[in-house]
Amino acid sequence: MSWSRRWVVDTNLLISRLLLPDSVPAKAVQSAMEAGELLVSDATLEELANVVSRPKFDKYLTFAERREFFELLARVAVRVEILRPVKACRDPKDDKFLEVAVNGSALAIVTGDANLLALHPFMGVSILAPGRFLESPPE
Repeated sequence: MSWSRRWVVDTNLLISRLLLPDSVPAKAVQSAMEAGELLVSDATLEELANVVSRPKFDKYLTFAERREFFELLARVAVRVEILRPVKACRDPKDDKFLEVAVNGSALAIVTGDANLLALHPFMGVSILAPGRFLESPPE
């Protein structure tokens, strides 16, 4: 696996992977995993844990299923230490994804978030919607 094929996927895509495995966002996550490494940070994992534990997901998944998904992701993803903080997004809550990408030397961030997409490219990192990523992932 090449060092350059490192991807950041946002929380919404991971939730889509969990809830709607045949959706375009879920396929983008799967493609990213097959084509390289997923990068995460403590902050992105914390956000995912907070989101999947929300009661609104109780009707779709058991707590055990959510925990299993989270634990699997934590095992297969590469954890990036944030040594260089980033403050660039108009929504400061999204800076954590930019930080992972910059600190982890990611090739791209895959997201449906307009606040992140508006920054494409960011410091040499492509920021792509899931459909665009599936059509032509960066090399």
